[in-house]
Amino acid sequence: MTPVDIFILAYFAALNGTYALFLVLSALELASNSAHRMSEMAHLTMRLDSTPPISLIAPAYNEAEVIADSVRALLALEYPRYEVIVVNDGSKDATLEILKSKFELVEVDMPYRRDVPSQPIRSIYRSRVHPKLVVVDKQNGGKADALNAGINVSRTPLVCCVDADSMLDRRALMHLVEPFIYGDGRVMATGGTVRVINGARVKDGTIRDIEMPRLLIARMQIIEYLRAFLFARLGLNRLGGNLIISGAMGLFRRQVLVEVGGYQVGCIGEDMELIVRIHRRMRELGRPYRIQFVPDPICYTLAPESYEVLGKQRDRWQRGLADSLWRHRRMILNPRYGVVGLFTMPVFVLFELLSPFVELFGYVWTLVAVAQGRVDVVVGVLFFSVAFLLGMLFSFQAMLMDEATFRLYPDFRSRLLLIASAVFENFGYRQFVLYSRAKGLIQFVRGAKSWGDMKRRALGT
Repeated sequence: MTPVDIFILAYFAALNGTYALFLVLSALELASNSAHRMSEMAHLTMRLDSTPPISLIAPAYNEAEVIADSVRALLALEYPRYEVIVVNDGSKDATLEILKSKFELVEVDMPYRRDVPSQPIRSIYRSRVHPKLVVVDKQNGGKADALNAGINVSRTPLVCCVDADSMLDRRALMHLVEPFIYGDGRVMATGGTVRVINGARVKDGTIRDIEMPRLLIARMQIIEYLRAFLFARLGLNRLGGNLIISGAMGLFRRQVLVEVGGYQVGCIGEDMELIVRIHRRMRELGRPYRIQFVPDPICYTLAPESYEVLGKQRDRWQRGLADSLWRHRRMILNPRYGVVGLFTMPVFVLFELLSPFVELFGYVWTLVAVAQGRVDVVVGVLFFSVAFLLGMLFSFQAMLMDEATFRLYPDFRSRLLLIASAVFENFGYRQFVLYSRAKGLIQFVRGAKSWGDMKRRALGT
């Protein structure tokens, strides 16, 4: 065997060994959550006088197609005390006009703090028909800047940052807040599960019916999301080393956000960078803390339905990953940062940042080695078969965990379609995603920082 052959096999073994560790840890974590969770906790959260108020912050830029339904969904959440702060980040379309007409906004003279930096706020509006709704109109500064403006306007001890084009389950806030209420006071942030909404029927901001998406590309992303949330993040939860709270839905102590300076403007992946910065800050101060993934709260999002948009999304995600790791590279393999520095960040570097190049190279190298006769055909087929079967094992594990908890797609036909999608994603889809991620890393090295144009459509259409 050549050194390259040994490297590919060693990488393959380390990658799948890490995934196997996550498989075991995620199963233990899910079992522990189920054992300690009481069905009456949600009712207690609604009734307790000590339940903390929450500010929901939704940045919006050119979201005219989805903004009305998204805001209606946020206003329909089940939680005793919360406000919705929509931040119009200098939209060039009719986002602000739609908000004004649909929710009867009136301009108010509302004082606010400037605890974190943001572009100037032009106007603040309140709704005549929904007292919980506040709309902030500001100069364009990007998503991170818009979130910072929302933090400044908020007046509650907890803030929940969400995407304006996503939709939260009605009880999402009640589940997200439980670690803050019933925990030991160390929780700084919680995040929930993001699920694909393609195929759902939405009316008046409410999900009326969830069905399997019609397009195979959307169904394959369901499998990806299941692996990411019910597999990897649950496993990292067990170790206390979660690096990501999804930007689609994350609940934070406001004081912690102010302490670390808010979201980093100019950062490609502001959600991951913020979490890494909180880890770094707490470790350097020696303060006990927890950043917790909670599987119960669900945020629904529209998955790309074309390979063009999917490629742009994964390109940007990879650049965001690279940007966050590079900004905090001092933490990698540094014992000062505990499990985050010694385990989680090296795993992200090896098996998330560099994996597109290694995996694509492994495909090509093995095929060329078989064609040249350096590797027996049977050995080559066996290698690809083992890789395929291990990937299927991890996908099925995630589907089984979903079946044991959420049962979002309970009918037999939907289960068969998910199983088929888990099989088909290995033939073309996975390779395309690897290519897009590799391209994103190359773009990052070249200095590309734009988000790219992500086409929107109305939720539920």
